[in-house]
Amino acid sequence: MAFLIVLAALVFLMFVAYRGYSVILFAPVAALGAVLLTDPSLVAPMFSGLFMDKMVGFLKNYFPVFLLGAIFGKVIELSGFSRSIVAATIRVVGASRAMLAIVLVCALLTYGGVSLFVVVFAVYPFAAELFRQGDIPKRLIPGTIALGAFTFTMDALPGTPQIQNIIPTTFFKTNTWAAPWLGTVGAVFILLVGMLYLEWRRRSALAAGEGYATKTPLRNEPAEFTGGALAHPLIALLPLLVVGVANKVLTVVIPNLYGESTSFIPAVIGAPAPVVQEVSKIAAIWAVEGALLLGIATVFVFAGKTVIQRFAEGSKDAIGGAMLSAMNTASEYGFGAVIAALPGFLLFAETLRKIPDPLVNEAVTVTALAGITGSASGGMSIALAAMADTFIRNAEAAGIPLEVFHRVAAMASGGMDTLPHNGAVITLLAVTGLTHREAYKDIFAITIVKTLAVFLIIATFYLTGWV
Repeated sequence: MAFLIVLAALVFLMFVAYRGYSVILFAPVAALGAVLLTDPSLVAPMFSGLFMDKMVGFLKNYFPVFLLGAIFGKVIELSGFSRSIVAATIRVVGASRAMLAIVLVCALLTYGGVSLFVVVFAVYPFAAELFRQGDIPKRLIPGTIALGAFTFTMDALPGTPQIQNIIPTTFFKTNTWAAPWLGTVGAVFILLVGMLYLEWRRRSALAAGEGYATKTPLRNEPAEFTGGALAHPLIALLPLLVVGVANKVLTVVIPNLYGESTSFIPAVIGAPAPVVQEVSKIAAIWAVEGALLLGIATVFVFAGKTVIQRFAEGSKDAIGGAMLSAMNTASEYGFGAVIAALPGFLLFAETLRKIPDPLVNEAVTVTALAGITGSASGGMSIALAAMADTFIRNAEAAGIPLEVFHRVAAMASGGMDTLPHNGAVITLLAVTGLTHREAYKDIFAITIVKTLAVFLIIATFYLTGWV
């Protein structure tokens, strides 16, 4: 019964998200409904002490990233840089390869360390313009961005700096380059099969006579550029390059500058306690925020006169989108925390322990928990915190290198996490102005490809011994 309650809460939230209802409202309803059916006396304590605590904690850490990412995407749009890059891309690869171009741009940004949420805001203006000029259905944009940003560069390619590839290092004492051959095999499979799927979808739409806006109403469209001549493509690319490089540099510089922690005493009346900040926990977020500020400044340096003319209204739209996206994701984060604290969730996790093969056990456990919580990093953290010791013992008994367990866990976390209630999915759809009914089908197809890739690398390891 306890597990059925957890399952019912998950299904309910996925249903309302797919139907277009706000998860800001229904995430707490689903979570607390499960608590009510489990132990009614815990509804209020769980809401205030867990749901709200996790939701506010997420906003405290990540809202500036959402805000600056939205502003960065908006100034890229208003400056005409997106149109300049699109025009150059069409000249080089042709309008028919718009989807491949967007996948590669997303991949470069995420592999460069830019947050997945920032990539969504930054790339959407390019994608909308490129798809419009190629007359490719807008509903295919979310699936295309998902393939480039949420899959092989997030956790498959060795060395990726995304959090999903970092978390396993603390449990298995590995590094981000763990199992490079298996990761590369998985990444190539995801890219090839994902692109084949997207191209099939594009050709099917073309054969049916469907264009950019034939079936889907246009919402949240990037503003038309009215600033005259377009900037040179290299100048237009410069802000993206600045963000990627600055993020990498600041990731190294900030810990060296501040050390493990820093503190200060507020200049107020009385004897206030010092404010202590653990830099090791926040350095990556500071690095992204600093990189985005430099990227925004770069746009203003080269196109300030053009941007400033419409920045007042444009920034309001960007801020509104950032607030909605951040609140959606934060509510999902609170939902996952509450569900993970229920007995039914523990029962489910314990059941997964019985899968005999150690790598399949890890893959199924991590991807299932990521799907239930709606978070790749959250589901993997819960799974490894509970079962890492078991995985290590299984690895020693079977003679499997821990690097393989690292890669399987990382890739599995980005499999079924993209169910309809996932925060990144909801953010992606909100930014592109599309609904689950219009565009989620393609995101889910990419999710299936990503999940299959995990079992492909497990089979590859057993057949070849590659690591």
